[in-house]
Amino acid sequence: MARKMGVFSILAFVLYGLFFYWYLFHFSSSSLPFEYQGTSADPVTFMNGRELVLTEEYSKIRNLMFFLSSPWEWLFYILILLTGLNNCFKRWAEDATKRKFLRLPIYLFWLSFVGYLAVLPLSYISYSLSKTYNISTQTFPSWMKDELIDFWINYGMLLIIVPVLYFLLKKSPKRWWVFAWLLSVPFTLFMMFVQPVIIDPLYNDFYPLKDKELEAKILDFAAKAHIPAEHVYEVNMAEKTNAMNAYVTGIGSNSRIVLWDTTLNKLTDDQILFIMAHEMGHYVEKHLYIGIAGYLLLSLLGLYLVHTLMQQVLAKWGREAKIPSASDYRSLPLILLLLSMLMFISSPFSNVVSRYQEARADTYAINMTKDPRAGIGSFQQLTKAGLSQVNPPFLVKMFRYGHPTMLERISMLEEYELKHRED
Repeated sequence: MARKMGVFSILAFVLYGLFFYWYLFHFSSSSLPFEYQGTSADPVTFMNGRELVLTEEYSKIRNLMFFLSSPWEWLFYILILLTGLNNCFKRWAEDATKRKFLRLPIYLFWLSFVGYLAVLPLSYISYSLSKTYNISTQTFPSWMKDELIDFWINYGMLLIIVPVLYFLLKKSPKRWWVFAWLLSVPFTLFMMFVQPVIIDPLYNDFYPLKDKELEAKILDFAAKAHIPAEHVYEVNMAEKTNAMNAYVTGIGSNSRIVLWDTTLNKLTDDQILFIMAHEMGHYVEKHLYIGIAGYLLLSLLGLYLVHTLMQQVLAKWGREAKIPSASDYRSLPLILLLLSMLMFISSPFSNVVSRYQEARADTYAINMTKDPRAGIGSFQQLTKAGLSQVNPPFLVKMFRYGHPTMLERISMLEEYELKHRED
């Protein structure tokens, strides 16, 4: 039975991959509707022929990698459960020590390490792809360092979360998901508070913005938006990427306004101010707190579904997977599998909400700056730097895009410019 399920899972992954290959490379189109051709949103107006070709090639391959990554993770967890590796991890942990409290951390290490090795090929392909298309400027040792930091941070998070999770599973098999959710609320807020000052600096160096004249302009915008920021930070991303970004991160006293140095190097001051006004729009409209509330509500539903589905799966296939009960920590791959699936399935809904918030932030930026040309120029440069499709295929937009497409964003700015020009 286990062998048949494994073969079926592999076959399903192959068919899924073939479908998205066909959809992205042969069925879908990123061409613009006729009425938008020749406008500022048309990549022909701000990209050369080579950039247009590279954008299509890179976007299609990158989108395929995205759609393969989550099912690849699911396949890994399924095979871990069916092949006996899961039991090997537990046996290795038991053989390594007689102290019971150390067995779970050892089991988690083996599960994390083998999982890291399983996804490493896809991660390396993505890295190589971005290097080939001149998106990434990162050296292999630097990329490997970031990968190892990812591994140890994820392992550390599991060391904190999983023992508490299985304590709850043993103490309250029917209500563990409620208590887990209640504990996740302060934990989520704590992680958002410490991320800007503890986690982010592990990957990059942050320092106050060197251009003090630009910083004064940004802080003036922040004061008008009632954002309690005293400094603007820049981060040295040029040694890793040619892409651009800017964001506001953290909560409370640890809030930070951050600009990538690539953004500073490639955009004019007016374009940067438009981007920062957009980020401030999120703060003014309290999108961060709305996002936290939405995430916590979805996580409550998700944990309930994990509880329900896990009981059904174990009742039907628990014997094949050699998992006697949900409270046995060998059920962890199943929990991670279900969580990953639910997150993927729910992503179109969360992306719809995110796109709405991003559109609201764009509106705030244009109302604050009154400079649609700066906004259009910044979006065109972001598109060029990331080799992004202006009008991506429908499924790509639904599953990948937390922002409106560049076609939508630039068109909105052009409509604003035209309206106010007529006025």
